[in-house]
Amino acid sequence: MQLIDGKAVSAAVKQQIKDTIEKEGLEVGLAVIIVGNNQASRVYVNNKKKACEVCGIKSFEYALPEDTKEEELLELIDTLNKDDKVNGILCQLPLPGHLDEEKVIKAISPIKDVDAFSAVNVGKIMIGNYAFLPCTPAGVMELIHSTGTDVAGKECVVIGRSNIVGKPMAMLLLHENATVTICHSKTKNLAEVCRRADILVSAVGRADFVTADMVKDGAVVIDVGMNRNAENKLCGDVKFDEVAPKCSYITPVPGGVGPMTIAMLMKNTLMAKRIQSGNYEA
Repeated sequence: MQLIDGKAVSAAVKQQIKDTIEKEGLEVGLAVIIVGNNQASRVYVNNKKKACEVCGIKSFEYALPEDTKEEELLELIDTLNKDDKVNGILCQLPLPGHLDEEKVIKAISPIKDVDAFSAVNVGKIMIGNYAFLPCTPAGVMELIHSTGTDVAGKECVVIGRSNIVGKPMAMLLLHENATVTICHSKTKNLAEVCRRADILVSAVGRADFVTADMVKDGAVVIDVGMNRNAENKLCGDVKFDEVAPKCSYITPVPGGVGPMTIAMLMKNTLMAKRIQSGNYEA
């Protein structure tokens, strides 16, 4: 069993971005909007700002009060859509309950939608003609590639069908010629289906959900979960100590997929700059 070091892979991605920006003398900017005082959101936003510094990307933060009206938020997005210094726009989710997330995502210009959440970008991923990739699934692909595993022809199982991870994850694996099964709460004989997987990706959000009897010997296991166990300790979906001995490669939590999500956001922001400069056909 070998651990897949997300910190090392993400550091290499960020270094590559930094080198490109310096070499080409680019000015790249990312605007991050945070509404309210969600502590987890604040941690994520701070991590994104740090990653921007590492990569040489200018970071613009817009911290809005909890009671911000929807029209005020949409007005800010409209202003940022028109600002040439801003190449990427990210609105940190979840938003306070009185704001319509779908409407907010829709308001972000597709060529500045570096989270790849808009219907336009999701559609492009579906047909395989994309510039931006959803950050977490793209990070997972980088981790799989870092092991030297060829995805083509492999049996891949994705547990979870969210729009942010599960569905786009399946598409990216499919684009690399894998045979993909998506599992969810209504899947029958889940353990049996998972045991077929050469590559198993769990994005279900339940601590210790994946146990050893669900994993094929020699499988590559990617744990996207970020949960707290009974001792309030950060853990993934995979019962790590039990599953790890069966794997050829496995990601730890923390230090696996997490760092990759932000690295891929930086990559998307650089891509957004290229598109807006006319150096790439979106």
